[in-house]
Amino acid sequence: MGRARLAGINHVALEVADLDAALDLYGRLFDFELRGRLPEMAFIDIGDQFLALSQGRRQEPDKDRHFGLVVDDRDAVREALVEAGIKPQGNLRFTDPWGNNIEIVEYGDVQFTKAPEVLRGMGLEGLEKTEAARAQLAEKGLAGA
Repeated sequence: MGRARLAGINHVALEVADLDAALDLYGRLFDFELRGRLPEMAFIDIGDQFLALSQGRRQEPDKDRHFGLVVDDRDAVREALVEAGIKPQGNLRFTDPWGNNIEIVEYGDVQFTKAPEVLRGMGLEGLEKTEAARAQLAEKGLAGA
């Protein structure tokens, strides 16, 4: 039997000290729906993926480790960060109050894609890719994706 191939990321889990405060902050930065909520967990819907927030930070803040969130409008996130009193770093990266490092990338600029029916269900069916992103996709044989 061969090795399993990676097919995507279902979710990313972040530890936060205060779940309600985290939902409030992320709600000021992003327009989202809750997929579900438990006493110490909340699940932010991202179409066919989700971001899990877990109350109870047990590790030191991250310094370099990060993950990227794809958005339809990076400038809107940059503006929301400033309004929330969080200084954006570099191209567009920020550290939340619990030490989670997040990089923001715009859908059109990266080779990440969502199926048309998922985009439609998320109300994002009009998003377009830049020429550079299309070239990256074509290079990998994913131009129709």
